[in-house]
Amino acid sequence: MKLPTLPPKLASLFKRKTAAERLAEKQAAKSPTEPAAPKRPLVDFQQLAMDFKTLDPKDPGLWPLAPRIVILVSLFAGLIAAAWGFGAIGWSVQLEELEAKKQEEAKHKEDWLNKKKQAVNLDEYRRQLAEIDRSFGALLKQLPNKAEMGDMLVDINKAAQARGLAVELFRPGGEAPREFYAEVPITLNLTGTYHDIGAFTGDLARLPRIVTLNDVTLTVNPNQTLAMRTTAKTFRYLDDNEIASQRKGKK
Repeated sequence: MKLPTLPPKLASLFKRKTAAERLAEKQAAKSPTEPAAPKRPLVDFQQLAMDFKTLDPKDPGLWPLAPRIVILVSLFAGLIAAAWGFGAIGWSVQLEELEAKKQEEAKHKEDWLNKKKQAVNLDEYRRQLAEIDRSFGALLKQLPNKAEMGDMLVDINKAAQARGLAVELFRPGGEAPREFYAEVPITLNLTGTYHDIGAFTGDLARLPRIVTLNDVTLTVNPNQTLAMRTTAKTFRYLDDNEIASQRKGKK
């Protein structure tokens, strides 16, 4: 038996809706029919400018909130900048002082190391000092004193005559004082053979006193002999009174 066909309107009533269709109907029912209003900006610069124009400097308590926040932030930033500037000047001075202290510390450390080395090698330094004193004493013995200078000049003259040299000039000069000794120059003009002059210079080197020959000039005479012109220098040590007098004169 064939069932009768329902009209379309009645068939739609009895038709079962799917879950997707029901969700779409709910969303359509909740959505407003009017268009959404545009979003307002977070900061209204026109209103902010108007607030600044209408500020009353005599009554800050009535200022709007936005100008008060802007002014407080600006003051805080200014204070931070000023503190940073003054702090930078102070820091630069402190950095210079720190660098100077570091250099001073390095210098003190170097001095300490040098003194430590000296302390470690103290015995060796004392031994070297004693050796220097002995060497210096031996050198002083080769220098005649003031009373022995006359004998020293005689020895030089005898050394020339012993080699057969003609002493044309033997003229001691004035003493030139030094720190602990005096230099005595002697101008010599001698004539003789080449071998005799050479032997004479060897005799001077073997004298117990120090004698040096300076500004030596040799010329050949017509008789084939040699003429030697030189300045012989000998030295004598100064006694304590002469050294004290010399230092007093320098002061």
